[in-house]
Amino acid sequence: MTQRASAPPNAPGASGVPNAPREAGPLRVFARGAANFDSGFESLRRRGEARDGEAAEAAQRIVADVRARGAAAVLDWTQRLDGARPAELEVGADEWRAACERVPPPRRRALETAAARVRHFHQQRLPRGWRMRDPLGADLGQRVRPLHRAGVYVPGGKASYPSTALMNALPAAVAGVPQICMATPPAADGSLRDEVLLAARIAGVHRVFRMGGAQAVAALAYGAGPVPAVDKIVGPGNAYVQAAKRLVFGAVDIDSEAGPTEVLVVADETARAAWVAADLLSQAEHEEGASALLLTHAESLPAQVNAALRPQLAACARAEIARAALAQSGAAFVTRDLAHSLSLADRYAPEHLVLAVANPEAALAQIANAGTVFLGHYTPVAVGDYLAGPNHVLPTGGTARFFSPLGAEDFLKRSAFVHFEAKALRALGDCVMQLAELEGFPAHGASVAQRLSAQEEN
Repeated sequence: MTQRASAPPNAPGASGVPNAPREAGPLRVFARGAANFDSGFESLRRRGEARDGEAAEAAQRIVADVRARGAAAVLDWTQRLDGARPAELEVGADEWRAACERVPPPRRRALETAAARVRHFHQQRLPRGWRMRDPLGADLGQRVRPLHRAGVYVPGGKASYPSTALMNALPAAVAGVPQICMATPPAADGSLRDEVLLAARIAGVHRVFRMGGAQAVAALAYGAGPVPAVDKIVGPGNAYVQAAKRLVFGAVDIDSEAGPTEVLVVADETARAAWVAADLLSQAEHEEGASALLLTHAESLPAQVNAALRPQLAACARAEIARAALAQSGAAFVTRDLAHSLSLADRYAPEHLVLAVANPEAALAQIANAGTVFLGHYTPVAVGDYLAGPNHVLPTGGTARFFSPLGAEDFLKRSAFVHFEAKALRALGDCVMQLAELEGFPAHGASVAQRLSAQEEN
């Protein structure tokens, strides 16, 4: 029997009248049964369909330039776009060491704690090679090996992201990648944040380069001066970074495309409005394109969440960004019941799904599509962003229907091996020849027939 979670203090009730007027707030509210309920939900659900054509064109120019001119192009674009022209693209050993030593002990401990938890989680996910021998005399199996070199992109821009360095590099380190290269945009003076460099050191990064944007992706994909070409590029970034990753795919592997961050909260009458508001705000403050949705059958909850959002927004240092996100892609939907909320959540396939309900384990059983699910009232999304253990590099834009969170297995390649003894070929050779004839490939069949003839001669 699943244990029911205890309700938090001051949980709102579920009283209210369907379609009753509600006070306007940061979240638009769609009442159940309203004519715009389905269309409003669908317009938000299709968030991943649009692509920035201007970004794609710019990325194409930058990637082509870096591929043609190498490090000189990287420096030119870094100066043009980031206002920086570092004397050296690569961070030197002394500079890196000094940056790590400047980080205050409390922040160092926080990064080390997060790294230990994330590392342990990904160690449990490692696939293993295997071998089997069938009765006919054939040895079959799979070898698992790490990629030779991985590229990790850590964005800058509106914030500093040492947690992204941890989340992207640690799975590669756990997989045993022998060389992990990190790219991150420099400040105007060419410097990088001390905490980002410390996170890179803790996570097992081997080399760090001062470069961002599409030029960094191109440099990692094709090589540029001191920057070596990698086998795979992972990490979030803006529209230009994502467009560049699409362009270089094929020359290198990439992770799933990272769109704007998103959270969807499914709540019932036991949810606390202030906590729901805090989870919505914690993702809305990332960027103006972030999505924040609430699905609930508790009639009074959307108004209470809006009321809680107002003072939280007023106190938020990134309030302007969060307000823009909530205005564009924030909404509350009043559903028929919990089953309806869960069904809509599964259709939306969110990056972060919060189940702020009395029985989250039972609700989880109804979900097939989500990046990471946060169960119960005491599991804010922020614990997953930083140190719970699962990766915060998650599928966005509805791609949780077919993509998974970044993991150690994404830095491994699998190859099969087959070893037939003579008796195995005698037993199965005729089937191979029949199939080769069926498909019209006589040389395939002949490669088997020659070996069978040689066995008969001997």
